[in-house]
Parts: sequence; C-alpha cells; structure tokens
Amino acid sequence: MIIEGLSWFLLIGGGAFVFIGGVGALRMPDFYTRLHAASLTDSLGTILVLSGVALQAGFSLAALKLLAILVFLMLTSPTATYALANAARFAGLFPRAPAQSPEGADTR
Repeated sequence: MIIEGLSWFLLIGGGAFVFIGGVGALRMPDFYTRLHAASLTDSLGTILVLSGVALQAGFSLAALKLLAILVFLMLTSPTATYALANAARFAGLFPRAPAQSPEGADTR
C-alpha cells in the first residue's frame, strides 16, 4: 500500500514536471533557455516517471530493465544537451544579452 502510494506520487509528480517543463520550454524567449528547460524536464521527469514505474513493477526483471534504461538516459541526455548547445554556439547562435537596466535602478 505504501509502495503503491509512493509510486503514484512519483508518476504524477513526474508527469506534472514534464508538462510544466514543456509549457515552459514553449514560453522561453530564446534557444538556450528553451534548451535549459527541456534538459531539466528530460532529466527530472525521466527520473520520477521511471522510478514510479519501477516501483509498480516490484522486484522483477522489468524493474531492473527500467533502472538500466534510467542509467542510460542519465548518461546520454546531458551529453546530448551539451552537444546541441555546443553545435549551436559553433554555428554562431549566441545567447541573448541580459536587458540593460536604467542607471541607478535597484536590480535586486
């Protein structure tokens, strides 16, 4: 009962995180902020959802396979994000400069 509740908590939390991250990625102003939102969503959403499914599967071969997939995604997802950002930078796509504030304005 407790494991099932924790599993559903992880699944719902992961789904909500992926949804909010997807909306955030659509609303971000430039490529690098969108890439940042997508990579965080990809990492944390994947951890939560696959952990929840692994708890639903119980101690079995399926859970072991899910954990292997999780490890593979945790190794390849940040690498792919870095490669994409590096390729964009190499192609001449620079990050936006922060907006200039008026002189004397408190930016805290």
